Amino acid sequence: MAMVVRGGQVLNQTGTALDRADILIQAGRIAAVAPHLGATPDAQVLDASGQIVLPGLVNAHTHAHNALLKGLADRWTLEDLLTYSAALNANRTVEEQYLSASLNAVEMAKTGCTAAYDLFMAVPAPTAEGVEAVVRAYTDVGLRATLAPAVADLVFFRTMPGLLDLLPADLATAIAAMRAAPTEALLRLTEEAVRRWHGAAQGRIRMHVAPTIPGQCTDAFLAGCARLAREQGVGIHTHLAETKVQVIHARDRWGQTIVERLGDLGLLTSGFVGAHGIWLLDDDIRRLADVGAAVVHNPASNLRTGAGLAPVREMLEHGVTVALGSDGSMASDNQNLFEMMRFAALAGTVRFPYDQPRWLDGPTVWAMATAGGARALGLADEIGAIAVGRRADLVLVRADSSALRPLNHAVNALVYAQTGADVVTVIVDGRVVVADGRVTTVDESALRTRAEEVAADFRARNGDAWALGARLMPHVGVACRVAAAKPYPVDRYAGPPPAPTTRGGL
Repeated sequence: MAMVVRGGQVLNQTGTALDRADILIQAGRIAAVAPHLGATPDAQVLDASGQIVLPGLVNAHTHAHNALLKGLADRWTLEDLLTYSAALNANRTVEEQYLSASLNAVEMAKTGCTAAYDLFMAVPAPTAEGVEAVVRAYTDVGLRATLAPAVADLVFFRTMPGLLDLLPADLATAIAAMRAAPTEALLRLTEEAVRRWHGAAQGRIRMHVAPTIPGQCTDAFLAGCARLAREQGVGIHTHLAETKVQVIHARDRWGQTIVERLGDLGLLTSGFVGAHGIWLLDDDIRRLADVGAAVVHNPASNLRTGAGLAPVREMLEHGVTVALGSDGSMASDNQNLFEMMRFAALAGTVRFPYDQPRWLDGPTVWAMATAGGARALGLADEIGAIAVGRRADLVLVRADSSALRPLNHAVNALVYAQTGADVVTVIVDGRVVVADGRVTTVDESALRTRAEEVAADFRARNGDAWALGARLMPHVGVACRVAAAKPYPVDRYAGPPPAPTTRGGL
């Protein structure tokens, strides 16, 4: 059935003001955009008067498995999160994986996100049943999603520079006994997921490849991921130079930067997406630009975990596609892309004192959350704009919101002032998935009630892993401070690097 979104206001070409326009949707695509459109008698008419019609926001980096874990982390670095990975993610039921992914998708939908790139994980590795649960969750909620099971074939603790030398004998023995999932099994799992689910839900679901952190992968596995992506014609997403510990480990292990190693192993292509990219060197950025790769900026997560301030301005100056992500709710607390836009606009200003032309302005950040995200998902010509021929992924926001009035500059108001609370309607592929601020596709209340019921049991289930993580955490902290104190050609911290003997050591 055709739909006409009638009487709304859309951004003008400069993004400074709004123009009245109707939008005709046919077969899930935008067929026409004009001030006054007719409609066939059988067309559904959606009254958008008093509302701003926006292209759906694109969350280019999230983690479905984090939604059940909100609030558990406080002053945790990324390495702290990984230390507790088994406690947080092991022994999940298929239902729990479905609930977590559903809640993640619901939260995004209600705050104006229509498409996401989700690297979901399980410990020791995802299963076919778990992958199906995540696919089903996004399908049920109705979002557009590029899904990639996040996998690695090395034990995290054995990739931490200097950690094993710090451990008492019993902890060293426990680490030595840990086994990662086998390389070939992980490749088969990923290939099966791509073959089975790529193109599901009338094309809204796509499956890509995710060696989760390069330093936690063998070269054979990374090369296998490159081969699989090439053979299946899908993209690759990984966490790229997120912390200084990661780049120090890469230098010790390979004598190269992470980007150089990935290039040698065949992963750097136009379908490559790196999340974070905080500790990239200028040459790394040039290499990414040369192949047409994308980087996803996750400003809230970068600040929350103390990872550093990403060189977003340098990436843009070199021509790298930069998208915007929330990261998982363990690292950034929520999935609200409006909040992430504000963080993105503010976080980098301190890198360029009194050099305002190098700060990110509102239109640049808006492009990261729309067109940049579309390119990162491999959908540059499909989503990210209100234009004839694009998929009908639209968000309607109250125009009379206190956050948006007086409307002196439309895009700046959306980036700096809008909170997502004024989202009224969300349309994905021509289908209404949020109406009057409520999700229409699933029983949100039932999902939340059931999630609350299982959360306490889940937290208690992995008691031994929690205890092991608590014993390992101080040693991991020392190893991180030692690594972070080492010299590196760039500095992405807001203050001096840590001294190995600062508070928290043993």
